[in-house]
Amino acid sequence: MHAHQQPMTQTISASEARQQFSRLLNQVFRRETRVLIERSGIPVAAIVSAEDAARLEEYDSERQADFAILDEVQDAFDDVPADELEQEVTRAIRRARARLAAKRTGLRPSVSS
Repeated sequence: MHAHQQPMTQTISASEARQQFSRLLNQVFRRETRVLIERSGIPVAAIVSAEDAARLEEYDSERQADFAILDEVQDAFDDVPADELEQEVTRAIRRARARLAAKRTGLRPSVSS
C-alpha cells in the first residue's frame, strides 16, 4: 500500500472482532484497514492506527481553539444590536467576495459599502 493511500474501512460485528482481534490489529498497524465495530448493527467503536488517533486528537484541539476564537469574537459584539451586526457581516462578506473575484480576474475590487 502506498503511503498516501487511505486504508479501507472494514465493518464487522463485535463478536467477530473479538475472534479476529490479533489479525485486525496487524492490519490496522500496517495501515491496510480501519475497523468499524458494530453491535446489533449499530456502530459502537473503531480500531484505528495510532497515527489516525493522533490526527483525531489534533483535529479536536484545533476545533476547540477555533471555537474559542469565535466565542471571543461573539463577546466583542455583545452590545451591538443584531440587525446592525447582520448588516456589517453582509457588507464584510460582499467586500471579501469582491476581493476574491478581483484576484481571479486581475481587476481592482469595486464594492460600495
